[in-house]
Amino acid sequence: MLGLLLAAISSKKKGACQGYTISFKGDQNNAFITTQDVESSLLLAANGNIKGESVSSINLHLLEKKLEENSWIDDAELYFDNGDMLHVRVSEKKPVARVFTVSGNSFYLDAIGRKIPLSKQAAPRVPVFTGYADKKKMNSLDSGLLQGICKMSNYIMNDPLWRAEVSQVDIGPDGSFEMVPVVGNHFVKFGDAENLDKKFNRLLVFYQQVLSKTGFDKYKLIDVQYKGQVVATRSTGNAKVDSIQLRRNVEKLLKLAEEAEKDTVIKALPIEKLQSDSAVAPDPSLQDLVPEKRTPKAVMPKKKNN
Repeated sequence: MLGLLLAAISSKKKGACQGYTISFKGDQNNAFITTQDVESSLLLAANGNIKGESVSSINLHLLEKKLEENSWIDDAELYFDNGDMLHVRVSEKKPVARVFTVSGNSFYLDAIGRKIPLSKQAAPRVPVFTGYADKKKMNSLDSGLLQGICKMSNYIMNDPLWRAEVSQVDIGPDGSFEMVPVVGNHFVKFGDAENLDKKFNRLLVFYQQVLSKTGFDKYKLIDVQYKGQVVATRSTGNAKVDSIQLRRNVEKLLKLAEEAEKDTVIKALPIEKLQSDSAVAPDPSLQDLVPEKRTPKAVMPKKKNN
């Protein structure tokens, strides 16, 4: 038995590769890299043809690493079956945002902030960010900005309402985010990508309680970046959006908002009286922080002097 086992192992080492098959892992609705692309990368990494080569001479780990150097490949797995057939399974990187630089260049970002070049195979529909500074060398601030872009983009992609409402997001010189909506001729200042759930929640309340009554074009700038308030002004001083910007029906937007509320309950609060040039809406999360009214203590009458 031992002799037969050793003979089988020896025969396996001397076997020649019978060929290879290439497959993709996961959803392939957006194929940014083709089978031919993977095959070209595989043969380039192997320095020639693989079929007919000795199985023992093929370094699978090295080939995996070489394939993963491809800008669109996230992970690669290689193995031989009992018939000496090489199986190559790869998974693509999934873009979550498209970023345009100030010079007009463009690239994608995946979920963990890695840059991905454009693909001739497909153009994924992901949130668009503009105004990114061109830099050859990145520092910690640049890395943090890319993470912020991914965080905001993932939030938008996972919410059907904001996926329909967000046209693009502008990046300011200080790394702050300013949203350009589909419905309405206004901008929304978000600041950084922290506490996005609360910021979008305040914006939704403002949409429902103010803009649904005054119209989505009354205010030019809506600021939700500060905790506990929504500040809206009628003039920005520098309009960026053409008045002919594509608009969708407001009722449809509010209908999407109602559907979104099935997962996130938002308490309706009264809106303070609007001023001539600005409006401030309270943060729903602060409702429980309003102090209760207390009855004043009784005041003892002063004693009369004898």
